[in-house]
Amino acid sequence: MSDAQTTQIPVTVLTGYLGAGKTTLLNRILSENHGKRYAVIVNEFGEIGIDNELIVESDEEIYEMNNGCVCCTVRGDLIRVVEGLMRRPGRFDAIVVETTGLADPVPVAQTFFMDDDVRSKTKLDAVVALVDAKHLPLRLKDSREAEDQIAFADVVVLNKTDLVTPEELAKVEATIRAINPAARIHRTTRAGVALSEVLDRGAFDLSRALENDPHFLEAHDHDHHDHDHDHDHHDHDGHEHHHDHAHPSDIHDVTVQSVSLRGGEMDPKKFFPWIEKITQMEGPNILRLKGIIALKGDDERYVIQGVHMIIEGDHQRAWKDGEKHESRLVFIGRELDAERLKKSFDACQAA
Repeated sequence: MSDAQTTQIPVTVLTGYLGAGKTTLLNRILSENHGKRYAVIVNEFGEIGIDNELIVESDEEIYEMNNGCVCCTVRGDLIRVVEGLMRRPGRFDAIVVETTGLADPVPVAQTFFMDDDVRSKTKLDAVVALVDAKHLPLRLKDSREAEDQIAFADVVVLNKTDLVTPEELAKVEATIRAINPAARIHRTTRAGVALSEVLDRGAFDLSRALENDPHFLEAHDHDHHDHDHDHDHHDHDGHEHHHDHAHPSDIHDVTVQSVSLRGGEMDPKKFFPWIEKITQMEGPNILRLKGIIALKGDDERYVIQGVHMIIEGDHQRAWKDGEKHESRLVFIGRELDAERLKKSFDACQAA
């Protein structure tokens, strides 16, 4: 591993509506005694309402907390703020960027892909969406952003679950699944998710994609779903919880769809030009894509991820003995032609 990679600082993008619990979560990061040093970039520092006793020192833009974290506001350009943080003596373990309630997380995420300077020092770690269990159905009615935030997320923190009935909760969860079958869902009250579940997930790190999230693509089979109920209960033994899921057709106002493709070994000479072409043509409609590809004549698994038109791929690890060499690819987006995607994907299979 090169030095450049070891010093890249993971960046978590935090999205969610006003009132979904972002402030509670950010306050925990800035005040809890977790022994890590986080740099939190917020839109308006005043909105977080940090207890002044927790602030050790402040200059115009950066406030240092007594638990070693710092907080700063974005005034203008995100890239400039990140570069300012990077010049601080002493490194941070991670950076958390909060997007405003209505903001589209995509440009924020793209900043960490596009700018070479930022990219050499940081790496996008995961997109986390906080969702208010009680108000999500209303949000989806009147806003496309709420849906985009979920579609784009690697981790969804389903908060304020104490304010809804079990039936309402099941329905909200089914809605989230319909929008994004690949996200990991944590049910919480008062944003009480373990910080390790939202920070340093490695969701965008192709070599770690599956280590950290064994369900990277498996949640697409609609007969089983992974659920982490509360943060104190985890399924290390891989047991799945069965839930009665609302049928997607009961879920109104959802315009995002996911298309799940499966196949055997792919011919690299066909597959790569195909995925390039699809992302260039359909880029604006594709919010996220994720895949594990078996390439003919290649003894390693190839993992790809994409955001709109930006796509990354890398060998992840060798196929294990007896592991079925199959390719799986998932697109999450709008107005996707599922039939055409399936046909053209199938046409890339090796003879």
